Amino acid sequence: MTPLFSAPGPDPEPGPLRPGRKLGPIAVTVGSSHRAWLEPIRERYLSSGRTLSDLSFGVLLAKSKLSELLRGVGHYPRWEVIHRLAEELGIPGWPLHRLWKQAALDAGKSKDWVERSTENTVTIAPAGPPLEHGALRSIVAEGYRRYAGVFLPDQARDAAIEDTFAILWLSFGDALASPDTRRYAWEILRATVKAKADHRDRRPLLSEAAFDTVALRAQTSPEGEMAQLAESMELFAAISRLPEVQLDVMVLRRLCGFSAEKVSDLLGIPLASVRSNERHAERFLEDTIELPPPTGGTTP
Repeated sequence: MTPLFSAPGPDPEPGPLRPGRKLGPIAVTVGSSHRAWLEPIRERYLSSGRTLSDLSFGVLLAKSKLSELLRGVGHYPRWEVIHRLAEELGIPGWPLHRLWKQAALDAGKSKDWVERSTENTVTIAPAGPPLEHGALRSIVAEGYRRYAGVFLPDQARDAAIEDTFAILWLSFGDALASPDTRRYAWEILRATVKAKADHRDRRPLLSEAAFDTVALRAQTSPEGEMAQLAESMELFAAISRLPEVQLDVMVLRRLCGFSAEKVSDLLGIPLASVRSNERHAERFLEDTIELPPPTGGTTP
C-alpha cells in the first residue's frame, strides 16, 4: 500500500560538525514526559550546526548550564528559558509548551510554579501545525483514541493522544523523511501510551479494555458478564506478553474490532505483515489460553 505521506530519495545528510566538546547523552534519570520535549530540542540543536557558545548568547544562559539543560541534568528548567531556546532554534512554541508543562507537573512542580515560570514570556498562540500533520490526524485520530483506551482511562487516554500529536508536530520534518509517516506517528503513540499505562513485569496492562469489548457488551446476564470478564482478563494478560507489533495488531483486531486493512493503515505496515503478525499471535495465544472467536474485525 502506498504510504499516506512519503519522502522518497536518499537518506538525509548528517548534521554539520561543530567545534568544541561533544554534547553528552540524556541522563538516565530523565523521565519519559521530560524526554518527550527534550529529544526534539536536542535533535534540532544537533542538526543546526550551532555551538553551545553561540546558542548561549541568545538563550542568556551559561554554556555549562545550557549543556546541562540539553542533557536533562540539574533542576527542571523554567519555561522562559525553553521559550528562548525554542525561538533560537526555530521550534514551534505551542506543542513544546504543552509537553514542557506536563513534564513539569510530572516532576512535582506545582501549578503556581508553572504559571510563574511563564509570566515573563509572550502569550503562546496555538499556531496551526503543517497541513500534512492535520490531514494525518484527521485520518488516524479515532483509531488512536480506541487503541489508547485499551490501556488508559479516559482522561489519561486523551492526554496521551494530545501528547502524541504535539511530539509529532515537533519532529514532523523527521516524520516526513521517514519511510512512512504513519509508522513514525504510530511509534510515537505506542511509546506515549506505554509510558502512561500501568505495568506488570514491564508489560503494559490491558485491564481497562475488559469493560469495553464487543463480547462483554453482548452479555445480558450478570453471570454472563462475570464469566466474560474473567475470560477477557485472561486474554488481556496473554496479549500483553506478545511482541510489540503482534500486540498492536491483536489489540486493534480483537479488542477494537478494526479490519485488517484499517490496521494496516493505522500501523503503516503492509497488509501481509498485519495478517502474518496476527497468525503468529494467535498461535501463541492458542498455546497459552483457550482463544475465543473474533468479536469483530470489520470496522473500517
